[in-house]
Amino acid sequence: MIKILIADDQELIRQSLPIILRSENDFEVTDTVCNGVEVIRSVRQNRPDVILMDIRMPEMDGVVCTQIIKENYPDIKIIILTTFDDDEYVFNALKNGASGYLLKGVSMKELAEAVRKVYEGTAMINGDIASKVVKLFSKMAQSNITIRVDEESAMDLKETEWRIIALVGSGLSNKEIAAKMNLSEGTVRNGLSVILSKLDLRDRTQLAIWAVQTGAVNRISGDEERA
Repeated sequence: MIKILIADDQELIRQSLPIILRSENDFEVTDTVCNGVEVIRSVRQNRPDVILMDIRMPEMDGVVCTQIIKENYPDIKIIILTTFDDDEYVFNALKNGASGYLLKGVSMKELAEAVRKVYEGTAMINGDIASKVVKLFSKMAQSNITIRVDEESAMDLKETEWRIIALVGSGLSNKEIAAKMNLSEGTVRNGLSVILSKLDLRDRTQLAIWAVQTGAVNRISGDEERA
């Protein structure tokens, strides 16, 4: 059972999301709260697996709350719920350790899939906004965030792994990478886990930033670019 905490200052969201999520047999909604302060209190009491976090909330917003949660409960996964005009907030939330973000209004199927994937350790970003993701990764790569990787570990990467890294850095999901590389989604997921382990990186976001910073994002073959 995946335990989910919902944090949103809109009462309609707090009332509707639990109904949607509880229709899934493997989901349990532990609590609904309206700000970051209440998130911290609820986390201490209920220890959810996944938090669906509104980015803009009173008293403590989703950016600050994400930082506090990830520093104290690194295993808890956070999905940011956002709108198109929240770029700066999303940038900082990803920097602070959020596993990804979804647009408000996402379908029930996409939301359930996102929760399961994040719970399993995969970053989840709404497929309709891949270009915004690339811009965010680029912005993060140009900021004072430096993702360091041991050079010998990088030299140990196989060509297939480099191609996966490049596509992750371009904002593609596992499903999209699998289609481009003619692999199964499970193979891509396993390959990504191996890459993160080799490079000693925390998650997909760190890998994407590193890919942009080092230029690895450009290591996509001509065939893939034409695909």
